[in-house]
Formats: sequence, C-alpha cells, structure tokens
Amino acid sequence: MYRDIVTFIREMYGTDEFLPLHEPKFFGNEQRYVNETIESTFVSSLGKFIPIFEEQVAAYVGAKYAVATSNGTSALHVALKLLGVDKESEVITQPLTFIATANAISYCGASPIFIDVDRKSMGLSAEKLEEFLSESTYINDDGSCINRTTKKVIRAVVPMHTFGHPSQIEEIVSVCDRYNIKVVEDSAESLGSRYRDKHTGTFGELGIFSFNGNKIITSGGGGMIVTDNEALAKRAKHITTTAKVPHPYEYMHDEIAYNYRLSNLNAALGVAQMENLDLLVTKQRELASNYEQFFKNHQVSFVTEPKEAYSNYWLNAIILEDREAREAFLKYSNESGIMTRPIWRLMNKLKMFEGAQKGDLSNALWLEDRVVNISSSVIL
Repeated sequence: MYRDIVTFIREMYGTDEFLPLHEPKFFGNEQRYVNETIESTFVSSLGKFIPIFEEQVAAYVGAKYAVATSNGTSALHVALKLLGVDKESEVITQPLTFIATANAISYCGASPIFIDVDRKSMGLSAEKLEEFLSESTYINDDGSCINRTTKKVIRAVVPMHTFGHPSQIEEIVSVCDRYNIKVVEDSAESLGSRYRDKHTGTFGELGIFSFNGNKIITSGGGGMIVTDNEALAKRAKHITTTAKVPHPYEYMHDEIAYNYRLSNLNAALGVAQMENLDLLVTKQRELASNYEQFFKNHQVSFVTEPKEAYSNYWLNAIILEDREAREAFLKYSNESGIMTRPIWRLMNKLKMFEGAQKGDLSNALWLEDRVVNISSSVIL
C-alpha cells in the first residue's frame, strides 16, 4: 500500500526527483515588483508595496484593517498584547498546533491552557471549550472570566485553523461571548479558507496570517494582523513600528514596543502572490480532490474539509491506523525521496509547557498518533 501511495504521488507530480512537502510557486509579477523595490532603494520598512499588500489582504478576507508584520508569530504576539494579555492572565488554545501559537502566548508572560480539538477539523473543540469554561471558571464583578484553579483572568482564546481547514470558529466565538473572552484567530495556514461563507481570521476580535515560504502564498517571511476595530489597528501599527511618534526628523518613542514591521521587499513579493491567490487555492483544491479519490480505494483516510467549510487545503493530510503504521509510512516515504511529516507533537508534551493546565485531550492524542502530511505543492 505504501508503494502505491508513493507511486501515485510521483505520477501526479511527474518526477523522480526529491519532492518537498510544500514549495512556493512564482509565475506572476514577483520578479518585476521586487526589482522595482530594489531600484527605488526603499527595501526596508518604508515603500509603496507595504500598504498595497495590507489593502489587498484586508479586501480579500473582508476585514476593515490590516497591519503587515515581519512574520506570523510577531502578528500573533502583537494581537494578544493589544487585548491586554500579560503575566497576570491566561490564554486558552489547542495542544495540537505549531509551536508559534504557544510561543506568542508566552512572549506576553501569560500561561496557556490546552483544550482538546475536534477530530474532524483538528481545530479547537467548541464543545470541549464550553465544558471547561462552565466547570472551571466563573465571572467576577467586573465581568472578567476567572479560572477557579489559578484565580487568574482568562483574557483570550486562540483557535488555530489546522492545515487550512476552518475550525468550529463561529461556535467558538459564541461560547467566548458568553464568558466575555476575546478571540484571536490563528489563521496562519488558512488564507483562502472560509467557514459559512465568511473568511477565516474575521470572526474574532483579531486574526493573523502567515506568509512564510511554505504557505499557500509567500512574501518570503511575513505576517498580517486583520481586524474591524480601528483603534486596535492603529495601535498595532504603532507598536510594530517601535512606537515612534510621527515627526519630520526627531526620534521620539512613547512606549516600549517592537521592530516588527514587514519590509517593502517582502511586501512586493506578497503583492505579486496575492494577484494569483484564487488560482492557487483552486489548484490546491484540485490536488486534494485527486488525493480524495485515490484514498477511497485504500485503507487510509484522507482529511477533507469540515462541514460548511471551504478549505484552501494548504497541507494535505492522511490518517493511518495507529502510531506503528504512521512510523512505517514516514520511514518508507522519506526513504523513497518524498518528504512527509507527522503532525506536531502536542504542546503539553514539550518541556516548556508540560506543567500547563489542560483538559481531557483524547482527540488530540488520537490524531497525534495517526496524522501525516503528504506532498502538497501546487501543480500548475
């Protein structure tokens, strides 16, 4: 069976060469815009392509404002800071996620609480979230949600749209509204994905995207904060640009802040990539459809988009029988020159977070033992 999978992947891509997991595609105005940036000499944090990129992303996802940052992690860090996340607070997220989600919470000095995922979407479970909040928290006199165990305020919930598949985000926001908790969407992987015809990243108070080299589009490195809140957008811009007070020539800064602004060089690449985003999403979905048809005839489950969701299928994934089968397939495929990877190790198993509070994580544990990512580069 493993040989059949490897053969099918090679036939689709038409090569006997090494196949990476997800490589970027440049076939539009990338070189032209980057050259224009170099010729202008504005290659750093000033230049025309940064606001263009922000406007493109805001319009595409349906947000009023977008603020470009150096990467997705910095975007998430700032988004949490904007909501007052600090060492006296806690943030609920899922254990099955990329390390950046938990790192950004830690940058703020806050503690993560890990709540289980939904097995279908692999994103935060609205049901398990509701269960934890009803049993383990209370609302104090000023309306804050307080953890009964630690007595700290739960300031935010960060669901992540795993591999581009939308989580139960509308239900998650509804639960959080009842407990006066803000939602920051980790949409790093889900540009082009929608839930009930609304783009991911726009359900919560803030959302973030990543444009790392392996994402569905890339700016080399880069991230974006999106929101409908004008005050938050202005503050995001301020603290990602070292909190510099506008002045013709003097250096004045009014608080400790961050040098997190995206460069014009990166933005130029991002602008060119955005011009072809719809085509790339279409091609990713065609690739996923081919996989889905193939795996119907094999004893392996292919991960498809959740109900009422439209996924960009950024990373294709399969579910094997157990950990032993997972390890056997990873070894066979990688030795055959096709890069495959297991899903992330659960955050609560990492030494930095092993003491974190958590709920029952049975779904996350089940998925950790079985999920493998397979070749996902766009075929043009």
